[in-house]
Amino acid sequence: MSAAKTYMKFDWLMIFIFIALVSMGWINIYSASLSDSAQGYFDFKQIYGKQMIWIGLSFILIIFILAIESKFYENYASIIYLVSLLSLAGLFVFGRTIAGTTAWYDFGGFSIQPSEFAKAATGLALAKYVSDIQTNMQELKHQIRAFIILALPVILIILQPDPGSVLVYAAFVFPLYREGLHGVYLLLGLFATVIFVSTLAFGAVWAAVAVILIAVVVYYRNRKKRPNILKYIMIVVACIGFAFSVSYIFNNVFKQHHRDRFNIVLGKEVDSRGIGYNTNQSEIAISNGGWLGKGWTQGTQTKGNFVPEQHTDYIFSTVGEEWGFVGSMIVVLLFTGLILRIIYKAEKQKNQFGRVYGYSVAAIIFLHFFVNIGMVTGIFPTVGIPLPFFSYGGSGLWGFTILLFIFIKLDAANYYYI
Repeated sequence: MSAAKTYMKFDWLMIFIFIALVSMGWINIYSASLSDSAQGYFDFKQIYGKQMIWIGLSFILIIFILAIESKFYENYASIIYLVSLLSLAGLFVFGRTIAGTTAWYDFGGFSIQPSEFAKAATGLALAKYVSDIQTNMQELKHQIRAFIILALPVILIILQPDPGSVLVYAAFVFPLYREGLHGVYLLLGLFATVIFVSTLAFGAVWAAVAVILIAVVVYYRNRKKRPNILKYIMIVVACIGFAFSVSYIFNNVFKQHHRDRFNIVLGKEVDSRGIGYNTNQSEIAISNGGWLGKGWTQGTQTKGNFVPEQHTDYIFSTVGEEWGFVGSMIVVLLFTGLILRIIYKAEKQKNQFGRVYGYSVAAIIFLHFFVNIGMVTGIFPTVGIPLPFFSYGGSGLWGFTILLFIFIKLDAANYYYI
């Protein structure tokens, strides 16, 4: 196929949304990081200036990604995945430690976080494996192998430790579900989360009572189908056992700042000046915005630096304060449109590799977007998950750019598959 024909088939709607999100992200980073010492829009000593450099380099990266033959990503998916694992493992020897987390390589004045690039590599490896086996994901051996692909980067990232980045890998369950993975995995994950939170909020005894009552109701409603009572008993025992283990996990596996954040969200602690300060100030900033916001660079919380590190994980609070409800909804609609567009194009793929990878991209962006907005608005505890294309950081921007534009390249080539 000719390069010109391929370029004509690029999904320009996705590219337009990408440009819109990156541009809006920089505008808000500028406002959140603007200081009295700034010397114009092109002051590369400032945070917003550094982000401008990363954005410029991203477009060079995009040209490189789109220039590569699409089959390269499928044929060399395993090698790309292996390189990403080696980059994660190398952190324990050559990595830079910040705030107790060894997650960066330091190159002069710039730092690179390999876990941001591992998402795309894992998505490619998973897509390669699923497309190679040419079957659905209902067989146990295929499920185990797929979960091993996900587990290897997770183990290396959790050892850094970086729990926020680990959480993102839960998104890969959705493309596997699309390819035939039984829905019980989603239900078990959801139920385990509910039990965990309920136990923290109300105690293990009340959580156990709730599990028993739910099991009785479900069994009674299905009694005409003669359900296996032994299976019900085993599930109930497992759930109750998990509920009584939550306290140990919470107190011995979680770090203190993680426990504090959960307690604040659950209403067990009121700490507006300590660990909950960021979330509290973020909520104030968003509520100050009203319908239309205070205007660009006019946010009182933003200009007063009341939200620490507002240009990173809490960048959406700048949107809420300075652009109001209308501006916030535009951002939400752009993300929603991008995710839905990716899913739509993934379903149009003529090969399984492109479809699995497309669903992986959509799921990762959705999880980042959903958790970050929930974190900034106080619905979820702070877990350090950035807003895609918005939050400051070269690794994050490059990671999401690679993730998205590999799919755009695969989608463009999809028109020529027979």
